[in-house]
Amino acid sequence: MSLLPRRAKIQAQPMDSKDEFSYFSESSASEEDDKEDSIWEPQKKVPRSRKQPVPKESKPKRGPRVKKKMLQTNDDSEGLAIKEDLNSPVTIANADMEEKNCKLNMAQTLKPVATKRKNSAPRAKKKLKVDEESSAASTLEDGRSSAETPSTSTTWEGVCKKEESEDDFTFDQSPLKRMKTETCPQGQPVKFPVSAHSIKEEVEMNWDIVQVLSERTNIEFWVCANIIRLFNDDNTIPFIIRYRKELINNLDADSLREVRQTLEELRALAKKVHSAIQKIKKEGKMSECLLKALLNCKTFEELEHVSAPYKTGSKGTKAQRAKQLGLEGAAWTLLENPGQLNLLSYFRPDVKGLSELKDIETGVQHILADMIAKDKDTLDFIRDLCQHRYICIQSSLAKVSSKKVNEKDIGKFQLYQNFSCNIRNIQHHQILAINRGENLKVLTVKINIPDGVKNEFCRWCIQNRWRPRGFARPELMKILHSSLDDSFKRLIVPLLCREFRAKLTSDAEKESVMMFGQNLRQLLLTSPVPGRTLMGVDPGYKHGCKLAIISPTSQILHADVVYLHCGQGFREAEKIKRLLLDFNCSTVVIGNGTACRETEAYFADLIMKNYFAPLDVVYCIVSEAGASIYSVSPEANKEMPGLDPNLRSAVSIARRVQDPLAELVKIEPKHIGVGMYQVKQCSSSCLRKEGKLILKTHACRYFWRHDVSQTLLKATLDSVVEECVSFVGVDINICSEVLLRHIAGLNANRAKNIIEWREKNGPFVNREQLKKVKGLGPKSFQQCAGFIRINQDYIRAFCSSQHSESSGQSQEVAMTTSTDKQGKKKSKTAANIVPMPNPLDQTCIHPESYDIAGRFLSFIGGTLSEIGKPEMQQKINSYLRKEGIEKTSEKLQTTAHTLQIIIDGLSQPESFDFRTDFDKPDFKRSIVCLEDLQVGTVLTGKVENATLFGVFVDIGVGKSGLIPIRNITEAKLSKTKKRRSLGLGPGEKVEVQVLNIDIPRSRISLDLVRVL
Repeated sequence: MSLLPRRAKIQAQPMDSKDEFSYFSESSASEEDDKEDSIWEPQKKVPRSRKQPVPKESKPKRGPRVKKKMLQTNDDSEGLAIKEDLNSPVTIANADMEEKNCKLNMAQTLKPVATKRKNSAPRAKKKLKVDEESSAASTLEDGRSSAETPSTSTTWEGVCKKEESEDDFTFDQSPLKRMKTETCPQGQPVKFPVSAHSIKEEVEMNWDIVQVLSERTNIEFWVCANIIRLFNDDNTIPFIIRYRKELINNLDADSLREVRQTLEELRALAKKVHSAIQKIKKEGKMSECLLKALLNCKTFEELEHVSAPYKTGSKGTKAQRAKQLGLEGAAWTLLENPGQLNLLSYFRPDVKGLSELKDIETGVQHILADMIAKDKDTLDFIRDLCQHRYICIQSSLAKVSSKKVNEKDIGKFQLYQNFSCNIRNIQHHQILAINRGENLKVLTVKINIPDGVKNEFCRWCIQNRWRPRGFARPELMKILHSSLDDSFKRLIVPLLCREFRAKLTSDAEKESVMMFGQNLRQLLLTSPVPGRTLMGVDPGYKHGCKLAIISPTSQILHADVVYLHCGQGFREAEKIKRLLLDFNCSTVVIGNGTACRETEAYFADLIMKNYFAPLDVVYCIVSEAGASIYSVSPEANKEMPGLDPNLRSAVSIARRVQDPLAELVKIEPKHIGVGMYQVKQCSSSCLRKEGKLILKTHACRYFWRHDVSQTLLKATLDSVVEECVSFVGVDINICSEVLLRHIAGLNANRAKNIIEWREKNGPFVNREQLKKVKGLGPKSFQQCAGFIRINQDYIRAFCSSQHSESSGQSQEVAMTTSTDKQGKKKSKTAANIVPMPNPLDQTCIHPESYDIAGRFLSFIGGTLSEIGKPEMQQKINSYLRKEGIEKTSEKLQTTAHTLQIIIDGLSQPESFDFRTDFDKPDFKRSIVCLEDLQVGTVLTGKVENATLFGVFVDIGVGKSGLIPIRNITEAKLSKTKKRRSLGLGPGEKVEVQVLNIDIPRSRISLDLVRVL
């Protein structure tokens, strides 16, 4: 007998993947469903559902009720199973109930929860339509039903799709976009309680937001439904990626960010449609056809196309003026019953526009053209037709550019002065360059749609969609043909061109921002160099080189200025040697700013002469982007009060090697200097950013920061920083406030409150104490708890001293309060209870899974004191060889993903830092000049920056070489890279071969040999 007898089951249809312009061919609901949706009243739904009968034979009668509760789905999704969730999922936000829910059997919880949901239905309020759709997206594949829950501490019976890599973290590069599969690899989506955090949708659309989201992101329908639920429940991306992997089919952070961005765009579109509808209704211009057209809009360009004639101050369209003359009836008669149409009956000699037969025909033509251009089926056909035809984008030199534009700007766009490319093959950086040239009025850009598209479009309209229902006289058919021609040229082609340009620009912006995020992630996760005393050098000419020596704990030991390039190099060498010997410092970190090359040569020469003996001194070059901005920021002034801002930059440069993540989070991400933005060409053929040299090649291929959406750029970079800081983790008792505010679930105010609580009450002994911090509620605790670490050695020492003090204080309290009331004594004793440390707090295991971790330890015979030790690893391996991870997860009533996190947390050593697997700075002792290079020479280098057209590599000659994107092939990448995109990130070591050297222009072309 089915567990859900009162719900209809419908087989799910497989989702077919589409090409990059598939969103142009989206279809919406039928006409009848559109009418029903337009008059939908949420307040009346609940009483109706309460009156529905419940016997088995009532199943056919329940169909309409379910349909009214659902979004109107398009033709492609009519076969999707829509079934309400009757499971007993554990709400994600309630981590305290995990232990109780772990002990419950899922089958036993189905019935009580079903009853509870049935009783709570009359009290339900209007719910967000996408929430209902995502909860209804529990599609049963092959008639099966399974109980799945989002909590990591309860059973999830779906078969998880295994990752290609067993790594818990994905940081190298964004994986290739996961294509939609023919069948759902994990069964039905994991369900959520419908009553949890429902949000009211401002407007109902004639399309399914989950379906559209799935098509635009090319991700499975059920995954998109789960992602919407997770975001609606205020879950952060790091939390979802680590602790809810089974709900999102193992998507990576970049794909999750793309889904969130697309979801926000769709919701913004829905709000804008709602605003337009309300405005048109107030003006009394709303009609049923117009409302239907507005609710069918899926893009901002389409909305603009439909609503433009109704804006305040608009003169109205030709069709509107013809309708005012009363010619709309003639247009409909021409289509419905052309034999009865007599245009002479509309003749009015004293009315302009009706005084001549030609004017009447023109008015009817304009009305028909407007009807054709706003018809959904017609637009869907022309969009689908364009997908299979050659549509190209062309750019040429503007005619007025020579008079109003600088000649240098014209030269920068020489490649695009006679450019043509298929819109499906054009590169993203080319789109950004063309857009910038158009904004500077250097280029003229147009979309070329071939005449064959128009001919086939007109043929289809005459034979199918707009064929008159009866015999039409030749003069009437001539009007219809003219209407089609006018509609295509005047209305449809401009709309298509706007949509194509908007799609290309949006994709280019997203790809550029994603590339920026990948570079930033690679830079933030550079392997730290702990335990060294470092000398940071901020190079300079006239104002000298700023020096700063920092201890292994990042404390400033000494700061000074030396003048190495003003004829005082020999005297300053003695000073530098004395500082290095006094502080036992053997590592020099040089910023890559002005005078970097000369400073590098200076230190390399001294090292080669063994000048610093007995020290074996090495040096490395690091990016100093953003150091100047940070040195004058309030954070730097608070951290290094009284220190000259010029010397603060040297401190920042040294700390970027010691702990790159902790230092770079202090700087606004867009100032770190990776990605394609804000690069300017100067007269000395050097590229400068904020007055400082950062690169010396290929200026014309870089784009300015404002070429991309600033909102999208900031949101993506902030999310990447939060992702990196969270996955690395922070020791809450020693980390800075700046680092803490980037943890998932925290912000500036919560981080400040945590620091204040720590200063007032002493160090945190366990994670549970976070709940005592002001402003940190259950949801914030759930999101941040798994990423916060508590060092157990430090806490043990603190607790032992605290225990001895508390025992003495308790005796004193007992003597001084012996005459007090009993209640007063109890409160005093309770206040002196010392919190006990939990060894699991030093791991990546979430507190909601502590009970599972304890039961797993009992299975393998381990103890909490063995966490991170070889004995623990041996016990885990021995047990899993016998039982296996899948069988063990079933015994523990949890998912394989959660169990893997528990295994990682128990086996990783206390000081584990996964950044050690990433590339370290390249320490050198000598230098090579550009003139020493020869074509064919094989060198090793470090990736400095990655763009959409190639990768820049520092090969140690002072100028970065470029590996064109065409030279980066799958065969040259490591096994790890083959599973991800073909891009390389900053910090990776590569072996390259010199292909070409252009000394006058300081350009080096390279070929990738292999990734080291």
